[in-house]
Amino acid sequence: MSLSRRDILKSGSALALGTALGTHGARARDMTAREKELYELARKEGEVTWYTAHSNDTTAQALGRDFEAAFPGIKANVVRTTAQVAYQRLTQEQRAGAMQVDVFSSTDIGHYVALKEKNLLEKYAPDNANKLIEVYKNYDPDGFFTVTSAGLIGISYNTEKLKEADAPKNWPDLLDAKWKDKIALGHPGFSGYVGTWVVSLKKLYGWDFFEKLAKNNPQIGRSINDTVTMLNAGERIVAGSGPNGTAMESAAKGNPLAMIYPPDGSVLIIAPSGIPKGVKHPNAAKLFMEYLLTPEASKIWVEHFNESMRPEVKPLGGAKSAADVKTIRPSVEEITKGIPEVIKQWRDTFGV
Repeated sequence: MSLSRRDILKSGSALALGTALGTHGARARDMTAREKELYELARKEGEVTWYTAHSNDTTAQALGRDFEAAFPGIKANVVRTTAQVAYQRLTQEQRAGAMQVDVFSSTDIGHYVALKEKNLLEKYAPDNANKLIEVYKNYDPDGFFTVTSAGLIGISYNTEKLKEADAPKNWPDLLDAKWKDKIALGHPGFSGYVGTWVVSLKKLYGWDFFEKLAKNNPQIGRSINDTVTMLNAGERIVAGSGPNGTAMESAAKGNPLAMIYPPDGSVLIIAPSGIPKGVKHPNAAKLFMEYLLTPEASKIWVEHFNESMRPEVKPLGGAKSAADVKTIRPSVEEITKGIPEVIKQWRDTFGV
């Protein structure tokens, strides 16, 4: 599936999106009572710093700029990095008592479980969390973190180098020797998306799957988004851990990319956000948490081919969402326990 910008603009969803994006000017849009209350307090703080692994930098910056448009007078400092790097920065800041981050958005749920156990998260349940699609509600009934993003992992490929008929159709197809030196992967030691993907496929096929995959000599980056860069550069032709959002956003810009959604299940990533203890801008942090769960934020997620958090925001015409394909996802407990285990196994197996 390769969508051009023209295709997007032809779709009814994109028309609605364009109307919504017209509000990105200086005028603040309508606010809920809670948002108004927080906005008055947050303006005195003047800024918010967001560490996020939920998307590529383009999408993260679009959300930051839209937040500034919605809430004039508050600067959004957007720091996009991999999940493990963001977590390392956060824990270093907490140990030093020198907090820079205000809102922490990781793709590894285990980070929140660990922070919560150590009493290093502020309790804040956004009002807008009650308006989410059901599957994203109440991941933490105690209110210390909230799901603010979701995405799909399938198999992506370079359409100039590979015909659709010849592309891998399911996960075990990646083990065929014909893909030796042709596969791109992210790294579970850096990316929470990749960590969850590895845990999911280990559960399906055992670690033997990855031992066989290693024999195909994949090129391994850090972020899952590095796989898209490798495909666009022609360094590899298949991304075994293919991020649907980044790949389809790149395709819409004219790059030769397409997605395969394996019948054995695309991996659905559930990604939370939370407010660490001791942040400098607590009210701006709460306001930003509310913002991430607004229809306007979901429209930006959808524009960049990620999942919507809100039921009233639909996918772009022609794009696929989690509702359209078979998905698999490990439980919170499986992720929390599993990612540290697979990082060690990965390094032993792949040597990186």
